Amino acid sequence: MLQSIKLLPTFLVLVGLCLFSSFILPQDDRSAPPRQPFKLVVLDPGHGGRDAGAVGRKANEKDIALAVALKLGKKIEDEMPGVKVIYTRKTDVFIPLYERPALANKHNADLFISIHCNAAATRRSPARGTETLVCGYNRLGQQDAAIRENASILLEDNYEENYGGFDPKDPSSMIVFQLMKNQHRRESIKLASLMQDKFTTSGRPDRGVKEQSLAVLATAGMPAVLTELGFMSSSIEEDYMLSTAGQKEMVQNLFDAIKTYKTSVER
Repeated sequence: MLQSIKLLPTFLVLVGLCLFSSFILPQDDRSAPPRQPFKLVVLDPGHGGRDAGAVGRKANEKDIALAVALKLGKKIEDEMPGVKVIYTRKTDVFIPLYERPALANKHNADLFISIHCNAAATRRSPARGTETLVCGYNRLGQQDAAIRENASILLEDNYEENYGGFDPKDPSSMIVFQLMKNQHRRESIKLASLMQDKFTTSGRPDRGVKEQSLAVLATAGMPAVLTELGFMSSSIEEDYMLSTAGQKEMVQNLFDAIKTYKTSVER
C-alpha cells in the first residue's frame, strides 16, 4: 500500500503531462521520440556440420541455407549503407540452437532471420512453395529474459543520453518489457508477411505466415522469423534452390522484404 501511495504523485504528474501535451500544445509542436537506427541483422543459416537438415537428391538443406545466407548478407552490406550483418555460421559447422538467438541478443540485433529449406514426409508429396514462421504464443514467455538482458546491454552505452535514467529494476519497467515483447511479435509478423509477398512476386507458391513453437526463435529478444525457401523433397524446387538464378532470385526477394521493413520502422 505504501508503495502504491509513493507511486501516486509520479502517476499524477505523468497524467498531467499527457493531458497538457494533448490539449495545450499545438499539433505541430508535438514530435515522437526519435527511432533508433536500423543497423544490425543476424542471419542464421539453418543446420550445419553433422546436422544436414533436409536431404534432397542432389544436396543438403544446410548447404543451400548457407549459400543463400552468405549472398543475402553481402547484398545487405553492399546496398544498405550503415547496416551490418552477423552470421551464426559462415562455414559448414554445427552450432547448437540456443547459441544462435543468443548471438543476436549479445549484439542487440534489430532482426534475427533463420534461413531453412522445407521437406515433405515423402518425395511423392505435391508440397511446394515458401512459408515463413514466427514464434507461437506458447513460447513468448521465453523472450522475457532476453528482452531484459538486451535492456541492460543498451544501458551500458550512453545511459543518460539514450534513456534519460531508465531503470530496468523499476517495477514499472516490466510494463515496458511486456510492450516490447508484443511489439516484437507484431514486427515479426510484419517482416514474415513482407517476405511471403516478395516470394510471390517471383511466382513462388505462397504457404503463408505460420506460428510454430520453435526453439531457435523463442529466446530472441528482437523481431525474429524463420523462412523456408522451398521443398527439398521436390526435385523441381531443389533444382531451383541449387541454381545460381534461383538463389539470386530468393536473395532479391529477402533483400526487398528487409529493405521495406527497414523503411517502415525508421519512419
